[in-house]
Amino acid sequence: MEATRRRLTEKQAETVDRLTRAAMEVLSREGFAGLTVRMVASAAGVGTATAYTYFSSKEHLVAEMFWRRLAATPAPDLADADSTERAVAVLRQIAMLVADEPALAGAVTSALLGTDPDVAHLRLRIGSEIRQRLINALGSDSDLEMVETLELLYAGALVRAGMGYASYAEIADRLEKAALHALRG
Repeated sequence: MEATRRRLTEKQAETVDRLTRAAMEVLSREGFAGLTVRMVASAAGVGTATAYTYFSSKEHLVAEMFWRRLAATPAPDLADADSTERAVAVLRQIAMLVADEPALAGAVTSALLGTDPDVAHLRLRIGSEIRQRLINALGSDSDLEMVETLELLYAGALVRAGMGYASYAEIADRLEKAALHALRG
């Protein structure tokens, strides 16, 4: 998988994979507030300078973890479903991507709101991927205003989950209801 900062050789890709796996371990143990790139580098068995070669900040590292998970997860295959069912399935799947890992879920919300330019780049990639999945779900004649409405619902739902208002599973249920309401008018 292409890194956010540059193309990687096989060895570099292995280092990035080790760093992202180590980041999950450190995040589970220390939480986002306690996570540092230095700790992740140590847990991955690489030098701090090496880790900073790939990740400009802890926010960048966590955003990359989310991007990799999203990119590795194929959109739901619901060929027989109508466009509403397909769009709702896309939103639910994305909302549930980190639901089983509370430490990562909360960290992703914080990380994606960061000002790091590498995070901004990932936000664009993540947003573009989600937009394309929604357009594909709604069909080639999809209403772009509806796509934007669904994007706003998704973003707001994940911020609420990240703030601890409800679990990601509960937020996914609420997001589904809101999306059905928006799509069915």
